[in-house]
Amino acid sequence: MTHAQKVVIVTGASQGIGAGIVKGYRDAGYAVVANSRFIQKSGDPGVIAVPGDIGERTIAEAVVNTAIEHFGRIDTLVNNAGIFIGKPFAAFTTDDYRNVLHVNLDGFFHITQLAIPHMLTWNSGHIVQITTAMVHQPIAGAGASLAALTKGGLDAVTRALAIEYAKDGIRVNAVAPGIIKTPMHAPDTHEFLSSLHPLGRMGEVHEIVDAILYLEKAGFVTGETLHVDGGQHAGRW
Repeated sequence: MTHAQKVVIVTGASQGIGAGIVKGYRDAGYAVVANSRFIQKSGDPGVIAVPGDIGERTIAEAVVNTAIEHFGRIDTLVNNAGIFIGKPFAAFTTDDYRNVLHVNLDGFFHITQLAIPHMLTWNSGHIVQITTAMVHQPIAGAGASLAALTKGGLDAVTRALAIEYAKDGIRVNAVAPGIIKTPMHAPDTHEFLSSLHPLGRMGEVHEIVDAILYLEKAGFVTGETLHVDGGQHAGRW
C-alpha cells in the first residue's frame, strides 16, 4: 500500500448494503476501513476492520486513526450505518428514540467531524450519506417517523456541508434508497415490499453501490440527494 492509493471509510459495513459498498470500492481500487459493531477481520490486506459502535466518539476516533496509520489518508467517507424501527409515532419509547438518534445522528456527527480535517489537508474529499426515500415521500402505515427525523437531518446537512466545504474541495452527497433486497427482509415479505415502489420491485444492493460510485466519479456534483427508490420520490401511485 502507498499513500497514493485512495482510501474510503465505510460505516455499517458488515452486511447488506454496507458489505456491497466495501466490495464496490475495493473493485475500484480503494483501500477500505470498514466499521460495524460486530465486523470480522478481513483476509484482504486492503480492508481493515474496526469493530465497535460508531455512535461512540472513541470508536469513531479509532476508525479515523486506523485509516491514517495504515493508509496515510482519507479520501471518502460513506455514512451507511443506520437503524430503522417501524412503529406508530405515539408508540415509540424513549429507548427507541435514543437508539435511533445514537446510530443515525451521533454516528454521523462523530466520524464526519473527525474525518474532515484529514480531507482538508489534501484539499479534496467526498462524504456520502445513506438516507431514505421516505424523507421526501412518506408511505402511509410505514411507521417511519424516527427515520424521517434522523435521515431527514442527514439529508439537510448534506446540503449544508456541501456549501460549507465547497471551496475546500470537499464534495458532500447522499443516496436515498427505497427498500433494498437484503437479508433483513424475509422472502415472504418481498411481494408486499415490491408493491411499495412504482417500478414494482425491490432494489438490489448493487444498484445502491452503483449510485455511490457514480457520485464518487461525478466531480461537478455536490449537495445532491440521489434517489434510488424505484420511483417512490416522484409522487403517489
